[in-house]
Amino acid sequence: MRLAFILSPVLLMPFLSSCDKESPIDKYTEKKILIVGNSNEPAGLDPQIVTGVIESNIITSLFEGLCVQHPSDSGGSMPGAAARWDANEDFTEWTFHLQKNGKWSDGMPVTTADFLFAYERILSPDFAAKYSSMLYYIKNGEKFNKGELKDFSEVGVKAIDDYTLKIFLRAPIPFLPHLTKHYTWYPVPKHTVLAHGTMTERNTYWTAPESMVSNGPFKLETWKFNDRIEVIRNPHYWDADTVKLNAIRYLPIGNKYTEARMFFNDQMHVTERLAPEMIGYCRDRYPREFRQEVYLGCDFIRFNMTLEKFKDVRVRKALSLAIDRQLIIDKVTKGGEEPAQGIVSPMGEYKTAGIAKHNAELASQLIAEAGYSDGNKLKFTLLTTDRDGAKTYAEAFQDMWQKILPVEVSIEQREWKSYQDMMSKLGYEMTTGGWIGDYPDPTTFLDMWKKGDGNNRTGWHSEEYEKLLGKAELATDPAERIRLLRQAETLFLNEHPIVPIYWHTSVYLLHDSVKNWHPLPLRNQPYKFIDLKK
Repeated sequence: MRLAFILSPVLLMPFLSSCDKESPIDKYTEKKILIVGNSNEPAGLDPQIVTGVIESNIITSLFEGLCVQHPSDSGGSMPGAAARWDANEDFTEWTFHLQKNGKWSDGMPVTTADFLFAYERILSPDFAAKYSSMLYYIKNGEKFNKGELKDFSEVGVKAIDDYTLKIFLRAPIPFLPHLTKHYTWYPVPKHTVLAHGTMTERNTYWTAPESMVSNGPFKLETWKFNDRIEVIRNPHYWDADTVKLNAIRYLPIGNKYTEARMFFNDQMHVTERLAPEMIGYCRDRYPREFRQEVYLGCDFIRFNMTLEKFKDVRVRKALSLAIDRQLIIDKVTKGGEEPAQGIVSPMGEYKTAGIAKHNAELASQLIAEAGYSDGNKLKFTLLTTDRDGAKTYAEAFQDMWQKILPVEVSIEQREWKSYQDMMSKLGYEMTTGGWIGDYPDPTTFLDMWKKGDGNNRTGWHSEEYEKLLGKAELATDPAERIRLLRQAETLFLNEHPIVPIYWHTSVYLLHDSVKNWHPLPLRNQPYKFIDLKK
């Protein structure tokens, strides 16, 4: 089994910085320019089109929702574009009072018209936003998005005046402030979007550095492909006095060894993630800078359920049972992750169903029952990205499956945008994947598997599953809600449209000069509070 690694000492050896007395990171720190590793080139910066963490890291510095994340309390929400908010007794009606001095980076006021425009845009069927389901909590939002309702005025968002926004929900949602911190709920500048195209026209020049305006603590300054994206302080931001940084520079470095060497060379403040082989070294040699934190996410493998070869649940279950998740963690990822027994990461009172387990004997039995043998092997291709370590990760599954089961597995690597496109179009057989929670509630892992959801990408759906989620949404008793959600997850796991692998941790390096950076399970640090000091 190809799970062992030998790492050259050269890769582990910190390179000496320049002979100058002041290192590059000292200069950046003095200028208050935060240098951040960001893994890959973003697919875009339109908050209503993108779906990934890579894009979110940048967008959350540029834009601001009604509420913002508290810098140290993962459950805390602070005023953002809204100065204050209140709800009715059953949390079905919310009123948000916008900042009277809220402005876009070109000086134009941020008003309720921008929010109404944004919500209509992302829910418009012609716009085809993959994340439109995030706004299905709004009354009639789903019906409008699916074309069952044509008049947006019947959707539950109303402008009482220029600075008072009322949102009517389809069910009690006490965690709505958390939802509004996600970029799908951000406003977009109506005047700028329409200056470069129609409401539903995608990928126009409104997000180019020379034309983008935003309402967050920073504005877009530079985007050099495969080099860097830089955002600079937004002087028109309503809370500009709180912002300490002058700029943030995001570096799309896919190679984790390169990223770590830059950190060792004092060229970077924050790495995106450590390569597995470097975790032990950095833990021992850089104990002050080393971070290993809870990260609300799950890695899994998707099946393309539209293919005949995966229609038999025994095949899917066999492929899941053949995987030794703890061995993957110990020998491949090495980040202290926890074997995933379900899709929902551990949180609060919710306990997952505990169905995904390792059982090689049962796996062999099931695939034999499905008609496969050494003379009739199951053949399929596992899609993965071209990121550093992705092939090794895929090869671990390949080895496990081929040693235990009568299968032949090929591996296909694609660069990030192509990989995302193939998943979206179901142009794969099996694929590695994962999900980072958007908000701290089990539904962030469960709602995406509904029929037609842009993030489902499996071809699987179940009416019974969606009925259970609907009942949970209407439940007023928290314990009953949890019971229904767990029942829905159990149904989902028994169907095996995915293979859960592990629950995430966040393992990275953080320079001593970075202040007010606190562990958050969504790693959604609000950049407005970050500071740099020698």
